[in-house]
Amino acid sequence: MTTRPPPRGGPKGRKPPAGKFQPYGERARTGPRTSARDAAERAARNRGDDAGARDPWTAAGTPHAVAAAAAAAAKPKPRPARDERKDAPPPRKAPPRPSVRPAAKAQPKSAEPRPEPSAPPAGQTRREQRAAASATLASGVQTLTVEPDEAGMRIDRFLTARFPLLPFTRVQSIVRKGELRVDGKRAKPNDRLEPGMSVRVPPLRLDQPTERPRSAAREQDDAEFIRSLILYEDADMMILNKPFGLAVQGGSGTVRHVDGLLAALTGPDGQKPRLVHRLDKDTAGCLIIAKTRLAAATLAKSFRSRAARKIYWALTAGVPRVRQGRVSTYLAKDEPTDADARMRVAKHGDEGASHALTYYAMVDQAAQKLSWLSFKPVTGRTHQLRAHAAHIGHPIVGDPKYFSVENWELPGGIQNRLHLLARRIVIPHPRTGRPVDVSAPLPPHMAQSWNLLGFDASRYDPIVEAPES
Repeated sequence: MTTRPPPRGGPKGRKPPAGKFQPYGERARTGPRTSARDAAERAARNRGDDAGARDPWTAAGTPHAVAAAAAAAAKPKPRPARDERKDAPPPRKAPPRPSVRPAAKAQPKSAEPRPEPSAPPAGQTRREQRAAASATLASGVQTLTVEPDEAGMRIDRFLTARFPLLPFTRVQSIVRKGELRVDGKRAKPNDRLEPGMSVRVPPLRLDQPTERPRSAAREQDDAEFIRSLILYEDADMMILNKPFGLAVQGGSGTVRHVDGLLAALTGPDGQKPRLVHRLDKDTAGCLIIAKTRLAAATLAKSFRSRAARKIYWALTAGVPRVRQGRVSTYLAKDEPTDADARMRVAKHGDEGASHALTYYAMVDQAAQKLSWLSFKPVTGRTHQLRAHAAHIGHPIVGDPKYFSVENWELPGGIQNRLHLLARRIVIPHPRTGRPVDVSAPLPPHMAQSWNLLGFDASRYDPIVEAPES
């Protein structure tokens, strides 16, 4: 039994004659046979535009002739004059074909009416358009540019100033998670900004302001309360005597705070007094407020360059053996995600650890049980004095976070409140450069303890002789 070889050639298994399909085998062009150009040429031949090219078996249909005709067809032909087109015989019309292409060509896309772009509302200025766009983008990604009067601001303070409705805890979370970019790089909360920097802000969930009208009587009460705390004031700055228990900034569950009360002192030009530094909620004493952005930037630079001198008073447990000393450690948060977490003494190189330096001096003591210590912090870390006092074995009385002395009882007549006072501050004036020296009085609970223990608040403070670095 013999078997037939497998078919070769075309789709029906037959090998085409050498001469019949030879022109297609030697095509000068590439691509599919049923291209748009082939279809156009076939249509032209059917209309009679090139009758000699209809028969592929004549001389005009040889491979060279086909290639030449294709090259000639590729060249653009000059458009005949109007008179010549009138004398030319009418072209032969091809029979209609059942196709949708002619109908589509009858109405090209360019003939369809296009909607005109909407113009901006009449009477709206460019600034109003930008403000409207900013309001629209309040829940999307934004790119902000640092202005000259914002130079030297911390990145978290920058966000708080730009977005007053954004809670400070949310600001810290944005920076901590790396969602913020400054010139394309991740930023830290204590990074400083320079004019012209680009700050990329992630989508924010802003608290919508309430529509209730503000009470004029309440604003007046807030303004009078803030003015009652002023220890020093001029056209550029003021120093407040912050009371015990009043927070400096808002947070979770904090409604009344210094930053919110300062809104009652907004001037006719819309300038609201600004915070320059912070104190713990239970720490009383000197708090510097800037009245302008330029003053805020200058005062902030004084703190960063350590040109500001601060002295704190505290009532501590026990009496230190060394009456005057120096505490140098590294501090890190126990819980990095908690803004008000307890600070612990860490080692150099630990994650989140920062160097902290404090000088201390004992001013007086009572019955070898309580000491009046004066502190001069060189650095400004969170809870630095409270953590350092506990580190040397003499925690501050009334400190709920760091006081851990066993079998220690609070003497009668002394309130269980944090006995820490920002007693004195000396800082160069933001405009003149001359030193501004201000001291705060003892808060009521510390004045009661000083009277009970027989401490004289006018006694010489040896901490002034401590080094500055």
